[in-house]
Amino acid sequence: MFIDNAKINVKGGNGGKGCRCFYRDMYTRQGIADGGDGGRGADVIIRADRNLRTLLDFHYNRHFRGQDGGHGSGKKKKGKDALPLYIRVPAGTVITDAATGSVLRDLGSDADEVIVARGGRGGRGNQHHCEVTPFEPGEERQLILDLKLIADCGLVGFPNAGKSTLISNISRARPEIAAYPFTTKAPVLGVVGAGNSVFVIADIPGLIEGSSSGRGLGDRFLRHVERTRVLVHIIDMAGVDGRDPLEDYRIINKELKDYNPELAGKLQIIAANKMDLEPAKANLARFKKVIKKRVYPVSALNKKGLEELIEAIRKKL
Repeated sequence: MFIDNAKINVKGGNGGKGCRCFYRDMYTRQGIADGGDGGRGADVIIRADRNLRTLLDFHYNRHFRGQDGGHGSGKKKKGKDALPLYIRVPAGTVITDAATGSVLRDLGSDADEVIVARGGRGGRGNQHHCEVTPFEPGEERQLILDLKLIADCGLVGFPNAGKSTLISNISRARPEIAAYPFTTKAPVLGVVGAGNSVFVIADIPGLIEGSSSGRGLGDRFLRHVERTRVLVHIIDMAGVDGRDPLEDYRIINKELKDYNPELAGKLQIIAANKMDLEPAKANLARFKKVIKKRVYPVSALNKKGLEELIEAIRKKL
């Protein structure tokens, strides 16, 4: 199951108690204060891990608490500082404070980390010739985790435009493929190429008019193409579902702009798919008269034109 959003509660460990103790022997009747300090509570740290792909674990375990610091003791012995508590998340996770809405950190690379809840300081013992001071409680907060997949290239387009067929024929990704809209219900990553000429491509569920404001599935997954450097706009040039390819092109670009203006400004490659069907050639000619950009005609089903499209993506990257 692909989960890209979770809400968790984190709490740093409490500090250890300071000790109130006096040393006495046959020569020291008054007693010498020698109570040790309490140890520091554990910090809670979130670290990015490239081996993880989903936030599914956080739907079953939502509470994380750091260990408390050790208590001080006599002979000026300090309590043990607690070791940090590490929480692993996929690389590409954005951490937001639920109370303020402020972004604490965008963990975009493997091993990036951030302290999200600091442990409390331990109480001071009476060895400092003063009264024992209370320990500090650990910091506590609620966090929202949002995963944005890290890919070089993202596929966008209407449902049933052929995105899943395309990614399955240019990579080893095997998404579900069927002749009905919204077959893809979660993002799919595929690796294209070999050797030094390799890039990662992401297929997200199809967009529809109004996706940027919550219609369909696309609004939940548009975040996954925000990190990409290149967008490949897949258009059903045959108009199989009765749509106009030119109108599809305009609607998708409008939804990208409405969701995030930066998406509309990304490098974009136009792929005219389903060129093996009869109406596609006439529609492509009409499309080119209006849209004065390079268009790559392909047939994802018959694997025609895919090498030229892959080469175009490589050059853009």
